Parts: sequence; C-alpha cells; structure tokens
Amino acid sequence: MNISKISIPVFFFLITGSVIHAQQRHNYDESKVPDFVLPSILQDKKGNAVKTVHRWENSRRQEILHLFEEHVYGKPAGEQVNVVYQTISLQEDVLAGQAVKKEVKVLFTAGEDTVDMNILIYLPKSREGPAPVFLGLNFYGNHSIHDDPGIMLHQKWVRNNEDFGITGHRATEKSRGVRAYRWPVEAIIQRGYGLATIYYGDLFPDHKEGTGDGVQRLFRRAEVADSTGWGAIATWAWGLSRAMDYFENDSGIDQSKVIVMGHSRLGKTSLWAGACDPRFAAVIANNSGCGGAALFRRRYGETIEIINNNFPHWFCQNFHRFDDAEDDLPVDQHMLISLIAPRPVYVASAVEDRWADPKGEFLSVFHASEVYRLYGLQGIKKKNMPPLNEPILSSRVGYHIRRGGHDVTRFDWDRFMDFADLHVK
Repeated sequence: MNISKISIPVFFFLITGSVIHAQQRHNYDESKVPDFVLPSILQDKKGNAVKTVHRWENSRRQEILHLFEEHVYGKPAGEQVNVVYQTISLQEDVLAGQAVKKEVKVLFTAGEDTVDMNILIYLPKSREGPAPVFLGLNFYGNHSIHDDPGIMLHQKWVRNNEDFGITGHRATEKSRGVRAYRWPVEAIIQRGYGLATIYYGDLFPDHKEGTGDGVQRLFRRAEVADSTGWGAIATWAWGLSRAMDYFENDSGIDQSKVIVMGHSRLGKTSLWAGACDPRFAAVIANNSGCGGAALFRRRYGETIEIINNNFPHWFCQNFHRFDDAEDDLPVDQHMLISLIAPRPVYVASAVEDRWADPKGEFLSVFHASEVYRLYGLQGIKKKNMPPLNEPILSSRVGYHIRRGGHDVTRFDWDRFMDFADLHVK
C-alpha cells in the first residue's frame, strides 16, 4: 500500500479504525452486564481452601501476585540499576511559613546511560518529628501542581494540551499550576501531612514508543520486550518504590506512614504499587476503572479490548490475549485489592464516571474484604453501594462514590485525609 497516495481522512480512518470500533462496543446498560463467576481469592491453584493468615501470606498471596505479573502488568526486569539521590533545591519557609519545600533528583544509571526523575516534596513545619506523607504521580510535571515559580519547570516530553500551554510536547510557564486544584497542598499541610509527587513521564512517557525514552531503556531489551515484560503501569509503580527508597533516608518523612495515591491510570498504578511493595502504609485509588479497581468481568464501560487498543503500552503483551475474553483471565481486580491486605485501602468513584464502572469498583472492594476478615479486620460488609457523598471510612477497606465526573476534587482529598486520620496517622 502506498501511503503517500491515500487522502488524509482515509488514512486517519485506517490508523484509528480499530480504536473507534472498540470504543463503540462499550456498554452502559446494567441489564446487559453478563453473568459471571469471579475467581476465588481464598482458594489456591490446587483447589485448597485458604483459612489462615499464614497460608495466605506464604502461599496464596504469592500465587495471585505472580498471576498479575504474568497476565496483566508484567514482570520488572531482573537486573539492577545504580541509583543516586541529589537534593537540588531546599526552601525552609514556604506556603506562608507553613511548610518546607524540597526537590530531589533521582538518577538511574546503567553503563553510560542515565535517566532521571524528580520528586517534589512539601513537609509541614508545625509537626514535631517526621511527617506522614501522601505520595502520588502527576500528569503534567511537578510545576503543574502549584503555581510556585520556584518549582523547576519540567523540560522533557509532556502530553500536548494547548489550554495548558503545552505544544510540541514541551511545557511552558503557562502550564505552571494548571492542575493545582487536584493537589490542595495547603490543606494537606494544614492537616499535618506532607505531599510528594513525581511526573509520571519521567519514568515512562505515556505513548507506545515510551519504552525507549524512560527507565526501561536501562534494562536488557530482551527482558523488556518479553510477553510478560513490564508495561508502563508497572514502570510507574517501580518509580514510586524508588521514591520510597529515598523516604527511608529522609529524617523529615515517617517512612512507616507513606500513603500512595493515584487518579485514573495513576490510580491503577497506585494499586499495583501497593500490591508489590508492602512498605506503603496505605493505598488510595481514585476513579481507577479498568485495570484499576473495576471488575473486568462486568464488561461495563471501558473493557480489556478497548484499553489495550487505546493504550497498548500500559500492560504486558500477554494481557492482549484477553481482549473480549475476560472470563479466561485467571484473576480479576478484587484479587488485586486483596493483595494490599492487611494495610488500609481506599477506592473512590464518581457517579458520572461510567467509563470507570463505579459499581465494578465497589464490588471489587466488597469481595476483597474477605481477606481483611481473615486478618480479623473490618471490610465492606454490605453488597449495596453507599449513597452519594456518604463515605465508608471506619472500615480498613474504605470507599466513596461522589457526585460529578472523572476528576480529583477537594471532596475526594478531604475523605482521603479523613481515612488516613483513622488508619494511618
């Protein structure tokens, strides 16, 4: 086929047709959700019931974790890279004297190649001793979460957004603070928490060629390209764990009280990071949907086929085997949430965010609760969703569904902090 002779509209259709076709297959009709049977969490691969915490922690939990690595998120490369942490800025008196601000550059090196990520950290000055910290990835660069002109402007690839002043995949001063409403830094500091954030594209730029521009290029190509090789979500989660490595040596941060939080695709990431790294004290996923908290087998909103067509780089190659074949997948997302037990986990939905399947997100935490009960802890008791804007907070498994759509709001953050007050702080 001679592409040069194809008209632009026809060429556009050819290269996007599969995505458009997949999007047309989504379902928003609850009556059309198919009957399904969820894989059992507390039954091992030999069919034996798991009745004790010891059996869970030393056998079944590892089985489930490995199934997710093999079929969904992929396995991180086995080799190691050298890691160096450099404090590149430190201000002792920011946010009207309420906080300390720090920027830390993390250098990953293999041979003569180096990739870096930058951590922006705010810590409350009013607190005596190390502070509990919320850690989350951001979408447009650390400078986008606050209008502080002192935050280093991101210089690498960023998703284009003309409204944010981002063209040619490069940030400008216009993009400073454009997502500040999603990161209420002052409110977080006033509640006695710190905040740390990292631009997710430092680790894996969010496009299908991002493998060669992020940290994966430091690892053996054969391992990365394997059918079980890690995708972008697993790479972003790996970066969160490297931030945790740094926190263990920062006297201002309570390493035992780091809460990993994420929204949308980064909510998927926070769940996987919490499942893989038990050092995170609690896990929060906001509007995480397909590949996050929502059950695959409901086939409501975004599905495996749709997400793989639109974002083929997020998951391992094996995951594509389950396009329109959800029942063949040996796991579902209630099992992902169960891997976080006995640590606190909070899932947040929005009633208008049908693409993320709020009911499927709730059912995941409901079914994952049986593992929390194995530990003698309270989980979600009722299969009926709570009313709008009425969060479940006292349970070690928390949940809310709020009014509105796909976003992170002040209501969400206030509930996240309420939950952390009860179970972490």
